[in-house]
Amino acid sequence: MFNVDDLNAGENPLLLYLKSQSPELLSDVAQSASPEVKQIIAHNVQSLLGVLPTRQFNVEITTNHENLAGLIGSAMMTGYFLKQMETRMNLDMSLGQISNLDS
Repeated sequence: MFNVDDLNAGENPLLLYLKSQSPELLSDVAQSASPEVKQIIAHNVQSLLGVLPTRQFNVEITTNHENLAGLIGSAMMTGYFLKQMETRMNLDMSLGQISNLDS
């Protein structure tokens, strides 16, 4: 897991909030993501970095602090968005099942 203290939060309330959380809590939240959410985030990060050769090659990516912080921030926001949508999907499915039972 990354270190949120390395991110420049500026006036971003979400990043300021994340910086105020314990590493244990952040780790627990990260571990709670479903395999589907992790797959989408991995695909998103790969898309941002570009298509890299297979593992048969040694690939190095060089960037600066600001660009890396942007990549991490993007992955975090994508993760939170996907987690919220997954929760909403599960709620919609549950409510759909309940309303079907009432009919």
